[in-house]
Amino acid sequence: MLKIYGSGLCPDCRECEKNFTHHGIEYSYIDINESMRNLKEFLRLRDALPVFDPCREQGSVGIPAIVLEDGGVTLDWEGVLASMGLPVMYREKRPDFCGMDGKGC
Repeated sequence: MLKIYGSGLCPDCRECEKNFTHHGIEYSYIDINESMRNLKEFLRLRDALPVFDPCREQGSVGIPAIVLEDGGVTLDWEGVLASMGLPVMYREKRPDFCGMDGKGC
């Protein structure tokens, strides 16, 4: 089963979760804002894996982060859907972005 690290505060995470739910994809959602334990679990991944290098360099959080069934990690939830032959069905209307630079999470 897939594992998604995200936050209810993040529009990209909400889009990811709603799309996966819409398509009936089985996943476990870990909200990193829910508890210190969840945040630390996510930070262990973020601090160790090269897939997060651009996030660390840009000062972004790196969510939603998806742990695949084979243990690999991706930040491309749309690519996960595409690999399953599924379209993006839900897009949130966003008046602004959550990044400090105005470019996203």
